[in-house]
Amino acid sequence: MNDPIRDRISDLRAELAPGDAAPALVTALADGTAPLGALAELAAQQQRIITSDRRSLLLLATRCADRPLGAWFATLAEGESAALRTLPDLAAACGLAPAELPARPPLAGCQAYPAYLAWLALNGDPAATATALVANFAAWGGYCATVARALRRHYGFSDQACAFFDFFAQPATALEQQAAEALGPDALDQPALAAAREHALLLQAYEHLFWDTLDRPRP
Repeated sequence: MNDPIRDRISDLRAELAPGDAAPALVTALADGTAPLGALAELAAQQQRIITSDRRSLLLLATRCADRPLGAWFATLAEGESAALRTLPDLAAACGLAPAELPARPPLAGCQAYPAYLAWLALNGDPAATATALVANFAAWGGYCATVARALRRHYGFSDQACAFFDFFAQPATALEQQAAEALGPDALDQPALAAAREHALLLQAYEHLFWDTLDRPRP
């Protein structure tokens, strides 16, 4: 990275890295000791998360529709639609019927991330929000790559059942480059950069809360 925006994104990602130790559930999945029920709950919660995040990203796209950043948010929303289509196969591999996905009640700890993204869609500066999202891509993608490998190795899941995690495990290099180009070299002044850092730290915390909530025993 040798342009100002990509340098700032790289610096922010490096600052987040110490907090990116793998959540306990990801580690348990990696060694094959996590219960299948946690994955079933993950699929159900993701149904709600992705539906909400897609709407939030489309709202952000509308807020800056006359700028290149609007198209970038729209691209992210299309990705959420693609990910949503993979959830039924994941749910089926976990023993859930399609109708059971929306029937599962929301868990507050899992839904904190989409609630905050919805807040950002209404109140956040789009440039700062985009920067925060990009800074967190690598951690989420890394967790998904770990889970995809574990599901094949320890749980006997098919490629079709792993498609949700495979989708997010793909390198986000192109999306990061597109974000940098859409933002432009002068998009982040000091207040916007401070806001991006604040947003990124909260998004990271809510993502860890998602995994930790899934790891808690429930009645």
